Amino acid sequence: MPSTIWSGAISFGLVTIPVQVSSATEDRSIKFHQYHLADMGRIRTRKVCEIDGEALSQEQIGKGYELNKDQVVPVMDEELDQMPLPTARAIEIVAFVDRKSIDPIRIADSYYLSAAGAVAAKPYVLLRRALERNSKAAIAKFSWHNRERLGLLSIRNNALVLHSMKWPDEVRSPDGLAPKDTGLDEDEIAQAMKLIDSMATDDISGFRDHYREALEEVIKAKSEGEAPPAPADEEHMDTGGVIDLMAALNASVQKARESRGESGEHATVHETKPRKKTAKKTPARKASSRKPRSA
Repeated sequence: MPSTIWSGAISFGLVTIPVQVSSATEDRSIKFHQYHLADMGRIRTRKVCEIDGEALSQEQIGKGYELNKDQVVPVMDEELDQMPLPTARAIEIVAFVDRKSIDPIRIADSYYLSAAGAVAAKPYVLLRRALERNSKAAIAKFSWHNRERLGLLSIRNNALVLHSMKWPDEVRSPDGLAPKDTGLDEDEIAQAMKLIDSMATDDISGFRDHYREALEEVIKAKSEGEAPPAPADEEHMDTGGVIDLMAALNASVQKARESRGESGEHATVHETKPRKKTAKKTPARKASSRKPRSA
């Protein structure tokens, strides 16, 4: 069970649910340190005061807000802890919204909420079951790391999960990023939909981090004095020229079906709306004047 990183309570109207918070995810990427290549001495970052040049310990460092180039307002941790926030030690449910209205781009980190003690068990299960039977999502406010945050409550394997969310003004507008109309036809869209269907799955638990696995092999080989594994052959992807979109879609559908062990037959979608072409008139054949040979 992951360690508790925060303790507080869910505030659900007049119902209080003591909870403990633990991270729902973990970063399993391989970490590197910096070393001096000449002697492999560790390179470390020192925090140095730019006025007197003294290297400082963490205990000597505080927070400050720069009003202008010549004026900094010091802010103590004690002052931040004593701020009169109603969400200082609470996850306060403030509203319920339609789940489909939540923009995925606003979802950030996720945390498991466990009931803190026997007294929390019944209201914990009550909130979970109420959320299960309702099509609404619970929106909450809470304060962590000296700032108030917005959150979303959901359920995973009977456990309550808190997803931190970006505030509306923290999401940048995508205006101007999408290309203008490119003249797609219905056949290309239909084939793209067929490609989506051919790649559909109900389970993504089998996906692995191949980069991390390859990196582990490199580290293992070098630690044993062996040469790193040879790079795998990669398919060449041409991103500079004009492509035949329909041909690329057809080939993609064929490849997706073959990878799933399906027959590649009928993978190609033929145009249902033939393009208008000027018909060439074929001259009528003249009746032959020759007489048939006698047997």
